[in-house]
Amino acid sequence: MERDLSDAAPEDVGLSPAGLERVDDALRELIGAGELAGAVTLVARHGRVVHRAALGAKDLASGEALATDTIFRIYSMTKPVTGVAMMILYDRGLWRPSDPIAKFLPSFADVKVFGGLDGAGEPIPEDPDHAPTMSELMTHTAGFSYGFDPENPVDKFYLAADPWRAASLGQFAERVASAPLAYQPGSKWLYSLSMDIQGAIVEALSGQMLPVFMAERIFQPLGMVDTGFFVPTEKRARLATLYRKSKSRGLAPIERAGMILPDHDGPPAVASGGGGLVGTADDYARFAQMLLDGGEFGGVRIVSVASLALMMTNHLSPELLAGGFGVGKQQMRPGYGYGYDGAVYTDPALADVPVGEGTYQWDGAAGTWFWVDPVNDLLFVGLIQRLDPDSPALQVMTQRLIAEAIA
Repeated sequence: MERDLSDAAPEDVGLSPAGLERVDDALRELIGAGELAGAVTLVARHGRVVHRAALGAKDLASGEALATDTIFRIYSMTKPVTGVAMMILYDRGLWRPSDPIAKFLPSFADVKVFGGLDGAGEPIPEDPDHAPTMSELMTHTAGFSYGFDPENPVDKFYLAADPWRAASLGQFAERVASAPLAYQPGSKWLYSLSMDIQGAIVEALSGQMLPVFMAERIFQPLGMVDTGFFVPTEKRARLATLYRKSKSRGLAPIERAGMILPDHDGPPAVASGGGGLVGTADDYARFAQMLLDGGEFGGVRIVSVASLALMMTNHLSPELLAGGFGVGKQQMRPGYGYGYDGAVYTDPALADVPVGEGTYQWDGAAGTWFWVDPVNDLLFVGLIQRLDPDSPALQVMTQRLIAEAIA
């Protein structure tokens, strides 16, 4: 059987059509309740697509329906793509997990750690116990923050440095390096702009702009024809309207998502390796199938089996797994850790989610989600357009329903 994401019947790959329909029914219920404008989902098993669904509206005001080729803002689902870009360079021997970040971005050579405030309210700089490493950068344990919180004393440095208004990824990294680390490297897990820093490293090591590198080394070889850092004019009509949930108005459209989450209407000065991509369900399924198949899809090898295994293996210590760390619906805990640029289940029963061991996943700020399950040889891509932290917990909901659909 070809593993080319050609269509197949659910029964041919051991999935229940009625079980897959229950996934659609659960999403239709949320759409009917005004929690979602719509959803596009795709399920593949044994390398064959067995279910596609486009439910609800692309735009509520016009009533235009979603289509399977609607383009969505996938935000942090960009992170695993950046991870693959890094592993391509790892295959070339250009970096190692133990390397200090400063080896590739010298502006981080003298970085300090925030040690609190003195009596005058000034920051106390401390030397790091060790220079933050590439492995720590790949796992959100290097000491960085995202810089979102104006009340956080470390984030104030990020806001003052304003890296998102930099003229390039190189300048972005330099501005981040002017801020102190939020904690001693390796001592915590904190969601951060580490993957955006990785984008600067991709550029430094490859000599190419991040969008060009991803296009030439990932998107084009995989046939991801609608994925990129902006939506060309001729495709703008296919971009889903973005919403947030308002207490008074229900789902309200967002005109622009701001500097950190741009509107993808042109090539960005700073291509965000942490959250900058747009794409379709079929495109991301090609990327996910490549993950599931050890770095290869359609006879084209993107990255080595060994490098992908390193990326999709938990790198957090038991102490960090028990430390109460996480972000949004992705909460680190025993049985559920973090690899490179994505989360991984080491003991699904312990984590209380019915997926196979080694399942690798992440989600995005606008509610998108995916996972690849090597034990069950299955992938799932779900795309919605709701940008707020109270969006429904669709990943675990669909994982439980898909587990019931496996014959």
